[in-house]
Amino acid sequence: MSARNRRLPRHRAWPLTTTDINECLGPYMTRVTDLGFLTGHDSGTIVLGAAWVAPNPSNYGLGIHPDMVGFRIDVHPVDATERAATRAVLRAHALPQLHEWITQAIAADETWQLTDHQHYWRLTDGHLTHRDEA
Repeated sequence: MSARNRRLPRHRAWPLTTTDINECLGPYMTRVTDLGFLTGHDSGTIVLGAAWVAPNPSNYGLGIHPDMVGFRIDVHPVDATERAATRAVLRAHALPQLHEWITQAIAADETWQLTDHQHYWRLTDGHLTHRDEA
C-alpha cells in the first residue's frame, strides 16, 4: 500500500514494515496487542517505540481491558530520503534489541509487569540509542 493510501505525506516514510516486526518477534508477536504506524506530528529523533501496558485493576470498571494488556509497538515515520539507511540500522540493531526487551519483560518479576513501561529507539546522525522512559 502506498504512503498516500496510508495518509502519510509524500516526503515521509515508515522505515519498517509489519513483516520486519513479525520476522523479528516470531512467536512473541502474539503478545503484541497493538502495532501502529504513526502518521501524526514529527517525532523528532524517535524511530521506534515499544510499551508494556500493565493490567491496572481498579474498582467500578475503570481499569484496563484485559485485551489491551501486553506490548504496543509504534513505528515512527522518517524522511523518505532516509528510509533505506534508517531501515538498515533498525533491522541490524533495533529489532534484535526489541526482541531482547520483550524477552526480558516476559521473564520479569511481578512488580515490573504490574507497571507500565516505555522504551524508545532514537536515531541521530546515524547513531542509534535506546532507553526506557517514564
